[in-house]
Amino acid sequence: MDDARRPTELGAVRTALWQELTRAPHDKHHEWRTPVLATVDEDGQAADARTVVLREVDAAASTLALFSDARAGKLAQLQAHPVGTLVFWSKRLGWQLRLRVQLTAQTDGLAVSSRWARLKLSPAAQDYLSPLAPGAPMEADVPAQAPGAAVERGHFALLTAQVLSSDWLELHREGHRRARFDHTGARWLVP
Repeated sequence: MDDARRPTELGAVRTALWQELTRAPHDKHHEWRTPVLATVDEDGQAADARTVVLREVDAAASTLALFSDARAGKLAQLQAHPVGTLVFWSKRLGWQLRLRVQLTAQTDGLAVSSRWARLKLSPAAQDYLSPLAPGAPMEADVPAQAPGAAVERGHFALLTAQVLSSDWLELHREGHRRARFDHTGARWLVP
């Protein structure tokens, strides 16, 4: 980001963050389109992280939407520990954004059906129609799928991430800056 457009007040930083997040799902080249989602394993003993695709952003509700195969390990992890962290990095902006989020997964209902209706016409739909779960060995026998079984929506799941707090770090040649936004307000932090 050029120096003339660098936000200098906390409110402007927050606005700029949500503007970038809102752009990311619609711009396949936006660096924030593919953040890393970190969760805790089912036993609560270890962190687990993977790259996900940001599908939707609702700035007014402070929510993000992601898609997943319902059989993926992260869904079992979220049932045991529904809090995670999304980490975004933009070299262009020099910004890192860490969002602490409350995660919920849905596999049926209107929210899922409406998104599947758009997705099922794309090549990405195949990701949710596989008879094998994510992480299954490739040499495993492909189970026969019963006629009509899971064809309507496959194993599609909608993950909703409610933002609990945001930690923004800007790396800049004139000095790094950091800010946190949460239920207590906004404040500058030592980078």
